[in-house]
Amino acid sequence: MKRRTLIKSLAALPAAAMAGQLWAAPASKTRLLFVFMRGGYDATSLLVPISSQYYYQVRPNIAIAKPSDDLKSALPIDSDWGLHPALRDSIYPLFTAGQAAFVPFAGTEDLSRSHFETQDSIELGQALDRRRDYRSGFLNRLAMTLSADRASAISFTDQLPLIMQGGLQVANTALRSVAKPAVDARQAKMIAAMYDGTKLSQQVRDGFTVREDVMKEMVGEMDAANRNAITAKGFELEARRIAKLMKDRYNIGFVDVGGWDTHVGQGNATGYLANRLEELGKGLAGFAQEMGPEWKDTVVVVVSEFGRTFRENGNRGTDHGHGSVYWVLGGGINGGKVHGEQVRLEQPTLFQNRDYPVLNEYRAMFGGLLTRMYGLNAGQVESIFGTRGRDLGLV
Repeated sequence: MKRRTLIKSLAALPAAAMAGQLWAAPASKTRLLFVFMRGGYDATSLLVPISSQYYYQVRPNIAIAKPSDDLKSALPIDSDWGLHPALRDSIYPLFTAGQAAFVPFAGTEDLSRSHFETQDSIELGQALDRRRDYRSGFLNRLAMTLSADRASAISFTDQLPLIMQGGLQVANTALRSVAKPAVDARQAKMIAAMYDGTKLSQQVRDGFTVREDVMKEMVGEMDAANRNAITAKGFELEARRIAKLMKDRYNIGFVDVGGWDTHVGQGNATGYLANRLEELGKGLAGFAQEMGPEWKDTVVVVVSEFGRTFRENGNRGTDHGHGSVYWVLGGGINGGKVHGEQVRLEQPTLFQNRDYPVLNEYRAMFGGLLTRMYGLNAGQVESIFGTRGRDLGLV
């Protein structure tokens, strides 16, 4: 193998999990999937503030109409909120069944409006006014707090994200490219042999084991997809693969979905954003379906680094904002509701006269949620997030 090829191959390796824990069924029945919408999605189009006349004044081209018989209008939630019609056949049925909830005015105290800085802030889960450890993501700290006999974590990404980095070794594998591995079996043996006798020997071999077992697990399902057995495309296929693995082998998972930066031509009930929401919604609904009976013990949290400006811009899009709307899904959650502190959306209530304010700080919200899910005590929540949890009644 050429040196350049070897370097690329090594970079594509999944990070190894702890030896002996790779494929052990998690002892804790509770499963958590964290979905990150990278790009800062327009939460105002997802959870539509239908009671705000100001919303319709400042979004003349991209507003979602109030609920009506028109299939392009918002789906009714309550007197203040509606749901984007692109989620009619995916998330809305979960919501009406009490298996989906939303938390508006959610987010971080980070005011940079920078994709990268705010993503890092969320993934670290650490206070902004203290020294931060950039080698410690909060899902890794959660897994360490739960201990090895209760947690088995994996990231469904090309590279291990910041949120999963830390003292506990976590596996990562990108399922979208699982059919075309960067390293074939012969090359894998060669690379593993190069590390024999070194401290990395076991980790490298475990990394290849993860990849090989994932491919074996999925080969039948992928063949079926090629024969149109699975009709949905894009994220749904990946979400169903994630469910297959998490049902039996992992109870903490992470995946990110890009493409949410909508400065230009965002659309309204149809268009670019609507298509992205529809794809994501189908994927999450497919994940729920694939989990089967285990869905009742599963919680999915969907976040983005920030929301977007309340007013549309001159390009019929929206710019970087502040507060957002988080999604919480699961078979056993307190769904069918909009949770957390809220305020009527009018010009005087906007943050800096442009954005959603953050009323439900994400670390406190997650601390409260994880306390209910895993029975964490106050000290454990403090060790993960550096703050006390706030129970919003999500589970």
